[in-house]
This record gives sequence, structure tokens and C-alpha cells, in this order.
Amino acid sequence: MKNALLVSNSEQSAQALSQLLTEEGWDSITAEYSAYGARQAVEEQGEFDLICINAPLPDENGIELSRCFAASTRSSVVIIIPKKNADDVNDLLNPDGVLVIARPINRHLFHHYLQFTDCFRQRLLRIERENRKLKGMVEDIRLIDRAKLLLVTCLGMSEEGAHRYLEKQAMDLRLSKIEIAKQVIRTYEN
Repeated sequence: MKNALLVSNSEQSAQALSQLLTEEGWDSITAEYSAYGARQAVEEQGEFDLICINAPLPDENGIELSRCFAASTRSSVVIIIPKKNADDVNDLLNPDGVLVIARPINRHLFHHYLQFTDCFRQRLLRIERENRKLKGMVEDIRLIDRAKLLLVTCLGMSEEGAHRYLEKQAMDLRLSKIEIAKQVIRTYEN
């Protein structure tokens, strides 16, 4: 289910954009009518797949809000602004990863913009998953190294002997090397 936060200065424009998003396959659309309301929605509801800001807003121009969401969420952030300001705002927000769309909106281009933001978000999420996996692997290596150091210092084993000990214990007890390392740490670190 794809969910979007739509921030607009009027109910009429929010309904028109909501209809466009629905036609593009967005299942759940939350509409807010101020930057303050948008911040509250993100705080209360958590992540949105897409945050679409139809600027300007009653309480700010939308630029700072789009920067805030681009920096603090994993959501794709899109800001829709008048055509006359599009190039300047694009230059300003491009480094933040915010997609700028000029108004009036071309339906065909809007479709492609949404596809682009979805592709970009999926790549970001995949990289984030890989990053978490790598961090877990690094943490496992640290635990194993800590256990080997304890075996070397407390039992006088060589580093190679400590390594073989952890592997053999894991095989004999049918546990992972990490679980054996944790047992060694609990035993010898106290």
C-alpha cells in the first residue's frame, strides 16, 4: 500500500492533487493545509512513501518544510511551485534531494515524476537494508574478535588457537560462532 502526505494551501487544490495521486495508484492520501499540520502528521503517523507540497503554504513558502522532510525522513519529497520560480527553487532544493515540479502540472510529466520518485525511494531503501546488513556483520566480527582476545589473554591461547576453539565449539554444540563468542565474553569478561 502506497501512502502519501499531501500538503496544500487549499482544500480545492488538495482534492485535485489527491485525484491525480489516486489515478497513479496511491492508496492512502493524508491531506494537510499548513506546514505545522504536515509536521504533526509526520510526527504522529511516521513514514510516508511520498510527501507532496503544493507551495506556497499559509504559514511558510514550503521550501524549508521540503528541506526538513528530505533530511529527516526516507520519504520522496516533491514540491509544486509556480512556473516562474521553478528554476531558482530547483537550484536551491536539488542538493537536498527534493524534486521540484512547475505549476501548471502536465499529467503525463507528473506520472513520470512520480515513477521517478518511487524508483529513487526503492533504491534508497535497498541501500539502507544493505547498510544494516553490513553493520550487523561488522558487529559480529567485533564480538568474535573480542571473544578471541579474551581467550588469548585469559587462557593463553594463540590467536589461531582461539579462532579454532570458537569454530570447534560452534560445530560441536551446533550453535553459531556468534553465540559461542557471546558465551565466551559472558564467561571471561566478569
